[in-house]
Amino acid sequence: MKIELYNDNFQNYKSYNISQKPQLVITDIPYNLGNNAYASNPEWYIGGDNKNGESKKANKQFFNTDNNFNIAEYFHFCGKLLKPEPKEKGKAPAMIIFCSFQQVPLIVEYGMKAGFKNSYPLFFIKNYSAQVLKANMKIVGATEIAMVLYRDKLPKFNNFNKMIFNWIEWKRDSRKVYPKIHPTQKPVSVLKKLVEIFTDEGDVVIDPCAGSGTTLRACSELKRTCYGFEVDKKFYKLAVEQMIHAPNIETEPLFKEEGR
Repeated sequence: MKIELYNDNFQNYKSYNISQKPQLVITDIPYNLGNNAYASNPEWYIGGDNKNGESKKANKQFFNTDNNFNIAEYFHFCGKLLKPEPKEKGKAPAMIIFCSFQQVPLIVEYGMKAGFKNSYPLFFIKNYSAQVLKANMKIVGATEIAMVLYRDKLPKFNNFNKMIFNWIEWKRDSRKVYPKIHPTQKPVSVLKKLVEIFTDEGDVVIDPCAGSGTTLRACSELKRTCYGFEVDKKFYKLAVEQMIHAPNIETEPLFKEEGR
């Protein structure tokens, strides 16, 4: 099992001699929010209070690639990188993309162009919302969306004799275990659930936009090989030092077979 994060663009993956094709590609693509990234977030203001005036995050994007992410190049990369379609059933690979609601049609369109003929959404339900500044104006968002994409055959699927719904509870990580590194960081527990559903122990997972490194941490705890790419030097350094190489903790599989 290998856990490797590279401070590089995912398009340069050949430079790292990654010979194993991934069973799963999973990532959180930039939402292209540009300078409105914190528009409904209290961090727009100093101390989260508008009486204190705007903070340094006002009119700023989350990160450098948040307004120029090339989705066509991303799908071209994933189409070539992902494990080819197998002859047998129950072994096909999958791609999971976290995205905004507005990006769903675009993802489906470019997925079709790259050979991912099939897709379906996943909904993650929170008990909180980042849209605090909009709370007295509108219904605020308390969900996250991801799209599962695959070519022809249904992807590998592990449900351990339990029905899995298309909505999943979104539990925030304990800061005592997993540090907050990235503004759009996904919980390790959520990623572990997805990795466990779509891969087996020993399979390969790749996260092309690794951010905080939570995908790599999830795979490490589940004994999956994982490669990640992160172009931002700050996030890369924090991910390596605080998330990926942090002390391991005792964990149990998120799914247990009945009677065990």
